[in-house]
Amino acid sequence: MREHDVVIAGGGPTGLMLAGELALGGIDVAVVERRAGADLIGSRAGGLHARTMEVLDQRGIGDRFVAEGTRHPAVLFHSHLVPLDITDFPTRRNFTLGLFQSHIERILCEWVDELAVPVYRARDVTGFAQDDASVDVELSDGRIRAQYLVGCDGGRSIVRKAAGIEFAGWDPTRSWLIAEAEMSGEPQWGFRQDDTGTYAIGKVDDTKRVRVVLTERQLGTEREPTLRDVSETLAAAYGSDFGIHDPVWISRFTDMTRQAVSYRKQRVLLAGDAAHVHPPMGGQGLNIGVQDAVNLGWKLAQVVKLTSPDSLLDSYLAERHPVAARVLRNTMAHVALNRTDARSKALSEVVSELLRMDEPRRRFVAMMSGLDLHYDLGDGHPLLGRRMPDLDLVTADGPLQVFALLYQARPVLLNFGEPSSIDIAGWTDRVELLDAEYSGTWELPALGPVPAPAAVLIRPDGYVAWVGDRTRTGLTEALTKWFGAPSA
Repeated sequence: MREHDVVIAGGGPTGLMLAGELALGGIDVAVVERRAGADLIGSRAGGLHARTMEVLDQRGIGDRFVAEGTRHPAVLFHSHLVPLDITDFPTRRNFTLGLFQSHIERILCEWVDELAVPVYRARDVTGFAQDDASVDVELSDGRIRAQYLVGCDGGRSIVRKAAGIEFAGWDPTRSWLIAEAEMSGEPQWGFRQDDTGTYAIGKVDDTKRVRVVLTERQLGTEREPTLRDVSETLAAAYGSDFGIHDPVWISRFTDMTRQAVSYRKQRVLLAGDAAHVHPPMGGQGLNIGVQDAVNLGWKLAQVVKLTSPDSLLDSYLAERHPVAARVLRNTMAHVALNRTDARSKALSEVVSELLRMDEPRRRFVAMMSGLDLHYDLGDGHPLLGRRMPDLDLVTADGPLQVFALLYQARPVLLNFGEPSSIDIAGWTDRVELLDAEYSGTWELPALGPVPAPAAVLIRPDGYVAWVGDRTRTGLTEALTKWFGAPSA
């Protein structure tokens, strides 16, 4: 029987990102993916938010994505009517990147291949059996054993169902068709609305294909959609189907909104759509899945290597469950605001007016982009539990950007006080200590300027685990909590 430290079910963006994180952590990880090839049929999800691009920058691969995408200076909350400007935010990635999931997965596959992660293709995970020491994973062609199994296998997750984890939430009330195909006629490009809902037709890159998103007149969940369904819905909304033909893919999404009650069952964990599903408004699903992976990866690596106790994994649920719950809430608000009845339109107009004001804009942009994320790590400096800004540092070895220190997914302690004034004996094998200077303003999205710290301890996921003053109070406790007991 083949064996690995960790097996990941699902080779989408979440599974691939997690595989890369674990490989950087020195873990023997493998991915099991049902698709025979790496190519994704259709474009699927359509973009990366600022915080996700920062996360990719923290691994030194962000430019690969930006080079292939299209920069947009705004994020969208409840409709295309009120683009929310992000260009004044304190981040190097002060834009939304238009890049289809097919390209995102290809780039992640290339990165994972560079890290020598094996991907077992054309196989399904069909179940598992676990004990106190390992998980025997059942595949469609045999078995594979691991210390941990992570389900990144989508909203219909076999891993979640086999683990018996409740998927609580709300059933669908409406549905949309989405398709890529060719049209022999000239369609009406862009958005439109009628009493049923919203529709959109746009071009797909430099191809002859178009992408359509159509509100269905009745809730459709009984069967897989067909070209005839798309044609009839187009004709009902536009008076013509514009000669739609040769579909590359056709799918349906609904406003079903669900979240796993727990992200863990002993040695089995969930991430991405396996842990939370919601309508795609705002383009947040892929993004929070990738960020799930970056939160989990370094923690799981430390547990596998026995650097940290198994209880460190409890912080994965504690930190990431509220993030997805907030996304579920705001996507439900999206759906409600996009209804086209008179009362909903009135609400939409009021919210649109609100979002044109500067302070609400800043808060909603920070939320949608993920730049305002705050893990509850206790009281103290405003940086605690928030993303570390990518500052331009001055060091003894020359100028350096903060994110460059995180390329290998290792924690970093930055000392802005007297050089060599911090001692981390016992953790030097795990934590990089660097004396640095920074003379600029410390500014956080939505919060604004914050006091300059004397030192900061940065986790591998880029969040600040400790903020120091001259007394170094709490540093030993923070190092032990997040990176294990000191070495002898």
